Amino acid sequence: MSVQDEERRAPYDPMPHGPEEVGVGPWVGERPTGDQYDERLLTEGDRRNVVDRYRYWRVDAIVADLDTRRHGFHVAIENWQHDFNIGTIVRTANAFLAREVHIVGNRRWNRRGAMVTDRYQHIRHHPDVAALAEHLHARGVSLLGIDNLPGSEPIETLRLPEAVCLLFGQEGPGLSAAAREACDGTFSIAQFGSTRSINASAAAAIAMHTWVRQHADLSGSWRG
Repeated sequence: MSVQDEERRAPYDPMPHGPEEVGVGPWVGERPTGDQYDERLLTEGDRRNVVDRYRYWRVDAIVADLDTRRHGFHVAIENWQHDFNIGTIVRTANAFLAREVHIVGNRRWNRRGAMVTDRYQHIRHHPDVAALAEHLHARGVSLLGIDNLPGSEPIETLRLPEAVCLLFGQEGPGLSAAAREACDGTFSIAQFGSTRSINASAAAAIAMHTWVRQHADLSGSWRG
């Protein structure tokens, strides 16, 4: 993606029923000191969709700080059909502070749904699921796929490993045959209506939040 394309991407979510601008304006008064601060943002204001802790910080400084607190779960998405859900899944992975996001298959993906959060997330590319599984297993990370398959364990009663990668298939077809073969196991999300599946990005959010409920520090010492 070119620099011009990056500049055209929305810096924050449209807020049709809220204030016209988000964030803060130019810094007023004596400027703070520290390598984390961005001089341009201090001068022009910071309208990014970031928590107050990171106002006026450089992107690389934010990433470095996030790296000190990242959780033990990874997220992987198969990308054979340029699924529009990928950007939304990346955004959710950032919200829940995933260690890494893995894109399997086509290297290019639609970043619009990520709303620029991919700048703060480590993203790796793998040519196929076998390469993903090899990468993860070498680091002691289990690979669990999500799909409503015979034998899938219900996520509602499953204790997720702390070091795990949650693999999601394409919207519609779900996990590929190769993915099912490479996974250490699969899990499903309970459904009670007439549709056979839920949106891939919604399923990813449920799965990530399940990990958070089981393993994250919820003491309130740090939350976005």
